Amino acid sequence: MKEVTQILTDLKRKIFKPVYFLSGEEAYYIDLISDYIEKNVLDESEQEFNQTILYGKEADMNTIISAAKRFPMMSEYQVVIVKEAQNLKELGKSTGGGDDDDDDAPAKKSSGSSNALAGYLQQPQPSTILVFCYKYKTLDKRSAVYKSLQKNHVFLETKKMYDNQIPEWITSFVQERKFKIGPKASFLLAEFLGNDLSKISNEVEKLFINLKEGEEITADAVQDNIGISKEFNVFELQDALAKKDILKANRIINYFSSNEKEHPAVMTLSTLYGYFSKILLYHFSPDKSKFAVAQALGVNPFFVDGYAKAAQNYGTAKLKAIFSYLKEYDLKTKGVDNSGVNNGELMKELIFKILH
Repeated sequence: MKEVTQILTDLKRKIFKPVYFLSGEEAYYIDLISDYIEKNVLDESEQEFNQTILYGKEADMNTIISAAKRFPMMSEYQVVIVKEAQNLKELGKSTGGGDDDDDDAPAKKSSGSSNALAGYLQQPQPSTILVFCYKYKTLDKRSAVYKSLQKNHVFLETKKMYDNQIPEWITSFVQERKFKIGPKASFLLAEFLGNDLSKISNEVEKLFINLKEGEEITADAVQDNIGISKEFNVFELQDALAKKDILKANRIINYFSSNEKEHPAVMTLSTLYGYFSKILLYHFSPDKSKFAVAQALGVNPFFVDGYAKAAQNYGTAKLKAIFSYLKEYDLKTKGVDNSGVNNGELMKELIFKILH
């Protein structure tokens, strides 16, 4: 995210702002910025007296503001970090409307305390760096607090990445650490770990341990260290379906059916929907050159040949039937029109219909 890069760049240049409000669905970036502030703004001798960590479940807004108004001791700055700020009751209500006539007394008290924050934001203590970590939620955009943060302070609102953006994010993350990673390895990590950036970064950091700077994270290394089977994974299932390799596809789906905890039907269905959607996009792409198709499909050019081969085996009429099957079996795995057949058997039926 450009906003994250700019915030970190300013922090590294010691360009500090009085208030940082870090919010949204993607906790990774919130932690990245707050951890940097916690570990780098003050040196160790300054942290003891000038760094305060508060938690939303335990603190209230008056306590936070009181801490923020203190002056630093033998330091240019003090740092106050409010972790789990999404648990602050005072931030749960709009503070800008003034239309709270029907609210109960506790709600009014919270609104008043939150208005105290709005007041602080108008005249923050210049020697304090106040950080709110407001994870998985966003502020009411009508509130005075929101408007003040947007206008005068550092306000970050993060969003979860789409699944198809994750492989590219992994590649960039690895390159920033001065390592390399191939497209297949990035794909496997994305498919296995999902779009939780914190989880992905932790697992990738483990892979760095056995590498020297500049070396490559290979697909084999991912499979060996992350716990992904070399033979039985979604990437190999897609490859088998693309080639209409009936034996291989059945071996993989049988394995998935026997290990449903690691390979839940809902995830397999979601992956297959995305995969066949890309094959359909390939059919309708006017420019079939590798890089044009890669851009249209949102994939690395490395994978384009695979989609081209799959498109030969799955025409648009067959794809229409496949999307119908995917919808049917999605409902069946949720108990709709299902006469007691378990998900493993349902997935076997689905793969049979796709291949025949």
